[in-house]
Amino acid sequence: MPAHPAPQTNPTWVRPATNAPRPVSAPGALSTGLPVAVAAALWRGDQLGSPVAATVPSGFAALDAVLPGGGWPCHALTDILSPQSGTLEWRLLAPLLRQVVAAGRSVVVVGPPKQPHLPGLRLEGLDGRQLVWIQAHTPAERLWSAEQLIRARACGALIAWLPQVRPEQIRRLQVLAAGNEGPVFLCRPGTAAQESSAAPLRLLVRVGQDWELLVDIVKRKGPPLEQTLRLPSVPGGLQSIMTPRLRLPSRLIVPRKADHVVVSAPAAQPRRPSLSH
Repeated sequence: MPAHPAPQTNPTWVRPATNAPRPVSAPGALSTGLPVAVAAALWRGDQLGSPVAATVPSGFAALDAVLPGGGWPCHALTDILSPQSGTLEWRLLAPLLRQVVAAGRSVVVVGPPKQPHLPGLRLEGLDGRQLVWIQAHTPAERLWSAEQLIRARACGALIAWLPQVRPEQIRRLQVLAAGNEGPVFLCRPGTAAQESSAAPLRLLVRVGQDWELLVDIVKRKGPPLEQTLRLPSVPGGLQSIMTPRLRLPSRLIVPRKADHVVVSAPAAQPRRPSLSH
């Protein structure tokens, strides 16, 4: 029987139609010809990645300059790590929360270690009528409340204090947050910086001498940030009554000079005469 001809191995290239849409690479992403959502998920190790979803300005120009997309990521988790839990998170997130409230959305906080101080929040420009405080005391209650709020997409911004959350639980929250339009923040102790986390963005926040916030970016979509950011952040209740000198307390601290102590050598002990037997 005659042998069948072998199939051709040379591929046949088909020219796309001239009016067919072409994929556009996102800024900072690799030029791979992939769809925008896929190309945005790829980036070079020495460059900031492009956001797959939208971002919201943080209100701090220095912070936006080093965040992928220029702001807080939506559809994702952000780890806020702080040794002083319950205070610095409000100062860092206050500019964002003002934007959320101004847009008519609600801000939901889950399990804060301290009761939200409504007069202080008003001084920061936050309306208490758009703030929802969920009193969840146990770790299981906090985690369950955060999951349900993310699933329901019921708030413009979510802040949840989860000091004892496990890595697999954070991973599940990150999967859920991908379908949530607003930013989601997990507030955890500063010691959690040594632990793994599925959150694409992680920040360690401390307070400086001159009321500024010291921010270290532990993890981001891009190269590590070596320097510490200094963000000016005077509490809202003190701005109107603070004098210029008190705005810079470090200039009021006089360095203490070391006392000069003269230590004399110990006096020589007299020799005892040796006794011969």
